[in-house]
Amino acid sequence: QYVLNLKDVAAHTEGSMNNKLRVATWNVAAINNNPFEYFVEHDDPAYFELLRRVEELIDAPGEKDVTLGTLIDEEIFADLCRELEMAKLAHVDAARGFWTRELRDRRVVSGFLRDEGIGAKRLCSMPDRVTNKVSIGQKTAYRPSVISCFEGKISDLHNWWEQWKLFMFATEVTVVSKTDETLSKHVFEMLNPISRKKYPAVTEYEEMCSLPLQLICLAAFDASLVYIMSLVAPDEWHRIKMSLVAALHKNKFSKIFEILESPMYICCDAIFLQEVAAAMVHHLQENPTIHNGFHILSPESLDGKRDQNSIILLSKSRFYVDGSSPVTSWEGEITSQVSALLSDKAAVADGDLFVVRCVMKPLASQQSESSSHRQSSHRRFILGSFHGDTDGMATIPVIDAIHKYLRLYELDELEVSGPKFVHQPLLIVGMDANTYKIHDEGKRQGVIQFARHLAGLNLATCWGAGKWNVFAQLQVQIMPRFFL
Repeated sequence: QYVLNLKDVAAHTEGSMNNKLRVATWNVAAINNNPFEYFVEHDDPAYFELLRRVEELIDAPGEKDVTLGTLIDEEIFADLCRELEMAKLAHVDAARGFWTRELRDRRVVSGFLRDEGIGAKRLCSMPDRVTNKVSIGQKTAYRPSVISCFEGKISDLHNWWEQWKLFMFATEVTVVSKTDETLSKHVFEMLNPISRKKYPAVTEYEEMCSLPLQLICLAAFDASLVYIMSLVAPDEWHRIKMSLVAALHKNKFSKIFEILESPMYICCDAIFLQEVAAAMVHHLQENPTIHNGFHILSPESLDGKRDQNSIILLSKSRFYVDGSSPVTSWEGEITSQVSALLSDKAAVADGDLFVVRCVMKPLASQQSESSSHRQSSHRRFILGSFHGDTDGMATIPVIDAIHKYLRLYELDELEVSGPKFVHQPLLIVGMDANTYKIHDEGKRQGVIQFARHLAGLNLATCWGAGKWNVFAQLQVQIMPRFFL
C-alpha cells in the first residue's frame, strides 16, 4: 500500500497543522473469500501445524506427487466433458485434447501447482475469482473448494466432484447487467474468455478454448487442494478452515465498517479504498457514521460483475465535491480522461482506477477574507485510488497517466485568460501497487525500480526513502506460498 503526493505538498502545509491532511489507503479485499489467503494469528496450534505440513509437502512431495489424472480420473473427466458439451461451450474437443496432451500426466505439485505458467495464464485464478462466491437471489453460495467459504463436508474426491458439478452446472445465480437488468445464469456462464492481449502467456490455442479449459483447470486445482488436505490433516482441515471463515469472512462488511468508524480512521480527511464490492458502496451510504462524516465517492461505471472497485471517502468538513465549491467548478470524476492517457488501456481492469478533482474548504480563519483572496484559500486537489494488477505491470503506466493529466492541465490553465488560481492542483494517490522485491523486466514490477520512477516524477511516498525493500520482503514472507 502506498500514498503518493507531490513533494511540494509538505512545503505548502508546513505552516499549520490545521492545513495538513490525514490520509489512509486500504485494500479491503471485499470479494476475497479464501480463508487461507493470509497467514494469521490463531489460538489453535493445529492451524500452524497444518501450514507447516502443507509447506513441507510442497517443498518435497516425493511419492505423494501423483499425476493429475490420478485425481481427475477417467470417470470424473468423462463426466466433466459431458457437462461441458451439454452447456454448449465452444471448443470442448480442443480443451479435451489439451488435458490429454498437457495436463493429465503432470505431477500435482511439481508440474501443476508450482508451474508459474499456469498462474501467468490465469487458467485457475480467473475462474476462481468469479465462481468462489455467487449470489442466489438474496442468498449466497460458495464453490465446493478448500479455498472458499463452502461449509459442506468434503469426504473424498468423488464426493467433492458431485458437489462441484452440481454447483458449477446446475446452480443458477443472479447477476445485474450493465443496464441494471437482473438476469439468471448458471455459474459456469459467469466465466469470461481469457485474452492473449491482456495475458500474453496464453497461446492462441488456449485462447480459443479458454472457457472449457478454465473449467478443466479449476477442477484440477480444486481436486489438488482436496487431495493435499486429505494427506496433511484429513480430520482437522475442515474444522480449521471454518474457524478462519468465522473470524475473517462472516459479517465482513460490518467488520470493515468497525475499523473505518474507529478513532484512528474516522478522523481521516481522505481514505482511499481498493477492491470494494459494489454492494459495500451501498452499505457505506447507509451507514450513518460514515455517511455523515464522508463524501462516499465511487466511479460512475461501478463494476458489479468483477466487483473490485476503487473508491474514495472524503471528509465533508474538509472538501467540496460535485460542484458545491463557491469559487470554482473544478470538482468531478476524471477517470475516463486519465484512462485515455494510458499507453495500454487494456492493462487496467474495470474498477481498478478512480480519479477525482475536488476543492478543500477554507479554514475558519480564512472565511472572512476578501474576495480577492478567496481562490487562494480554496486549494484544489486531484485524488486517485488504484489497485494494481497481480504483477504490478500497470502501476507505472497509471501513475504516468495521472501525472501527465496534471501537467497538461497546468499548461492549459496558463493559456486561460482571467483570474488565475494562486496554487497549482495538488496530487494525492492511495494505491495497492503490487510491486515486488525482485524486478523482472516486462513481467513483474520491482519496488526499487518503482521508487526510482516516482522520484523522477518528483513524487513522494508515505514510506519515505530507503524503506521499500523491507516492506516488500515482509509482504512476501508472511504469505503461505501454497495459497498465493
